[in-house]
Amino acid sequence: MLTMGIDSGSAMTKAVLFDGQEIVDFRMEPSGSTPGRVIHRLYEELRTPDTAFVVATGYGRALLPEADKSITEITCHGAGAAFLCPGCDTVIDIGGQDSKVILLDPSGGQVKDFLMNDKCAAGTGRFLEMTMSRVGSDIASIDTFVEGAEPVTINSMCAVFAESEIIGLLAQETPPGSIALGCIYSICRRTAIFAQKLAPEHPKVFFSGGLAQSQVVREVLARYLGVESVTAHPLCQYNGAIGAAVLGWNCLLYTSDA
Repeated sequence: MLTMGIDSGSAMTKAVLFDGQEIVDFRMEPSGSTPGRVIHRLYEELRTPDTAFVVATGYGRALLPEADKSITEITCHGAGAAFLCPGCDTVIDIGGQDSKVILLDPSGGQVKDFLMNDKCAAGTGRFLEMTMSRVGSDIASIDTFVEGAEPVTINSMCAVFAESEIIGLLAQETPPGSIALGCIYSICRRTAIFAQKLAPEHPKVFFSGGLAQSQVVREVLARYLGVESVTAHPLCQYNGAIGAAVLGWNCLLYTSDA
């Protein structure tokens, strides 16, 4: 018996299969301009005869009417973090177009409070993606690209003005690695200021989303948060989908018991 979790995000759509103990399969695809087609394609590709319950989450969760249940991304990200990092009390997720801070009960993983920033792109993965494109690289190679670089200060508080600032820095022949690292520092500084409005004094932080795969981003974020380290996981980008699948399993058990 399996449950499926599908997270239709602004940038990527993620899907996982869960057997009650571990993730047994997972897929990811850009949401693109046709997120409805993408979520259906992943649903059909991953579904097996043993798939007994499907939970959809994320911006495009309503695009999958075949789902047995639709759950908000905050609840799913909380459940995913509690599964991947038992005992964590703070979840920081930097997504493609928003960032989230979720406060959890460390004993049970329930969401106690949350903050979401979906108004400014300058603190999101999309901003770093744009920066890497401007400097002639891509976000997947960020750690090697900034190796040995000294960060420049990105002063603009708006993604549009920050892009203009980056163009100006390139015109001044500022090293591209320094610009990219400065962008990382800017994102992490904003995220930490945002997170500290909610996080406890000595948080145990689980970092999810695509940027959590970068060692440099994890180190800089930990520095701004004032903690020794932040915890990530190889499947951190699937966190919302994992939480959806875990919650689906709980629904399945409840239905069976009833």
